[in-house]
Order: sequence, then C-alpha cells, then structure tokens
Amino acid sequence: MAYMTIRQIRHQMCLTKLRDMGCEVISIQGVMFYVKYKLDDFKISYMYHINEDNTYYLERIKPYVVSAGDLKSEEDVVSLIKIDINQFHNAKKSKNFQSFIKLDTELSKTVKTFEDLFLYYNISEKDTKLIKKEIEKIENLIKEIKSRSQRVFYDKDPENI
Repeated sequence: MAYMTIRQIRHQMCLTKLRDMGCEVISIQGVMFYVKYKLDDFKISYMYHINEDNTYYLERIKPYVVSAGDLKSEEDVVSLIKIDINQFHNAKKSKNFQSFIKLDTELSKTVKTFEDLFLYYNISEKDTKLIKKEIEKIENLIKEIKSRSQRVFYDKDPENI
C-alpha cells in the first residue's frame, strides 16, 4: 500500500488551489509542472519543478519568459502565480496592454540577442561598456516614467523599481 508523504499532500493541496483559481495543471513525471491560465483570449503559462533540495524553481513562460527563481515552498509557488495572474487581470484593463506585451517580448528577444553576441563572439571591453551605457539609459527612462505614472496595483510592491 502506497502512502503519501506530508510534502506530497501539501503539494496536492497547492495543485487544487491552482485549479480552483482556474488554472490547468499538467504534471510531467511528478517533478515538473506546466500551469496554464486563460484570461479571455490571452494565455499565461508557467513552468515549475521540484529541486533536489525540495525547493521549487518557477518561471513564467508565456506571454514572455520571466524567471521567478527558487522558492521555498509550494505555497510560495501558488502565491506568486496568483499575484502574477491578478497583475495581468489588472494590466489587461489598460488600453496600452498589447503594446506592453509587444515591448516586453522585444526586450526578452534583446536579452537573447545579447546572449548570442556574448557566447559566439569575442566582445571588446569598449563595446561591453557601450552596451552597459545603453542599458543604464533604459533603466533611467523606466524610473523616470514610473515617477510620472499612477500606481494601479497594490497587492504586492514592485521588486525592481
């Protein structure tokens, strides 16, 4: 007779919470999980897996890839996905939503392009500094725009600005 560990029971409870939120959860060999959520015609997807030390690695893979990193518990995974979905519910109300998604997708593509540059070519220190300057300009622009924009989501504080 097979018995479930406390950890397995807790994880099953979290899977139930995700499903109750409207997510479809697909288990891949019991250690990796694909979570899909549909917001009208807009799709959000996540992947997480259980690490050897019983922590969880989570990333959003759709509409664009963003790593949430390592999380300590199943509850942290559910909480982060719930907040993320709530943020998209809120953001979808914006008339600029599609532009935001396109822009974020382009930024993600730029990161991949930079990685190709770094991995396939020997880049001079001068050129590396040029790229760093441009990144700093974008970061400053983002902070400037934030300072003149109205905050609309309060369930969680921003982590990077």
